[in-house]
Amino acid sequence: MKRIVTIQDISCVGKCSLTVALPIISAMGVEAAVVPTAVLSTHTMFKGFTFRDLTEDITPISEHWKQENFKFDAIYTGYLGSFEQLRLMSEFFDEFKTEENLIFVDPVMGDNGKLYTGFTEEFAAEMARLCGKADIIVPNMTEAAYMLGIPYQETYDEAYVQDVLRRLCALGAKKAVLTGVSYQPGMVGIMTYDAAADRFSSYFHKRIDASYHGTGDIFASTCVGALMNGMDLDEALKVAADYTVECIRLTEEEPNHNTYGVNFESAVPYLIRRIGK
Repeated sequence: MKRIVTIQDISCVGKCSLTVALPIISAMGVEAAVVPTAVLSTHTMFKGFTFRDLTEDITPISEHWKQENFKFDAIYTGYLGSFEQLRLMSEFFDEFKTEENLIFVDPVMGDNGKLYTGFTEEFAAEMARLCGKADIIVPNMTEAAYMLGIPYQETYDEAYVQDVLRRLCALGAKKAVLTGVSYQPGMVGIMTYDAAADRFSSYFHKRIDASYHGTGDIFASTCVGALMNGMDLDEALKVAADYTVECIRLTEEEPNHNTYGVNFESAVPYLIRRIGK
């Protein structure tokens, strides 16, 4: 059985970060170890949430794992909330990277042209350095613009997206995936660049007029799980995109559905069929 470690926060209610990463990756037949970076009562869509920073626990966990000689087939980072956590992740990569395993970074920082509360342009520059150590990075268009220090654009064409992807790989990442790409009316999707092969690929869906917290985490977690099931990146991205859309579809069909996250649980059988388990 493949084993990955995912490093991000846990919102006790909210269907995002570790509360989706752990069940999705486990359902795909992959052992998922976790390093929680913070514990929140809910995700940040709610008001008055509690927050406990777990930065001080990261190094002791890492040191114990080194003593036990634990190895991982993939290292997957999501939301990281401070410069210190970025520094610790860089050290973690150095400690646990092997010639065989995969470093997958989802640089969660913002969307729709704006950084999330608490993040700055300086933080985005440091995140870009961390992405330089990754095999695969999956920013959205906002995160890519901030990491590259270029203006965010609402309208663009395919050539612009390809240029952004080349710049992202110039940071050091072997492969870059841009999510939330939309330059065709009514369509939204992903575009990928493999720097070694100098090859682009893309995959699009019809745009769904709905927005839910945590769908990016579902997408990234599913992609990692699919890669660990032997799929190449293009295949894994298609499964991740299709599963995310299926989660949204089932949520929209459910009367009085929660507004804080999607019904990913009911879509797990679909996911299992897609990966042939």
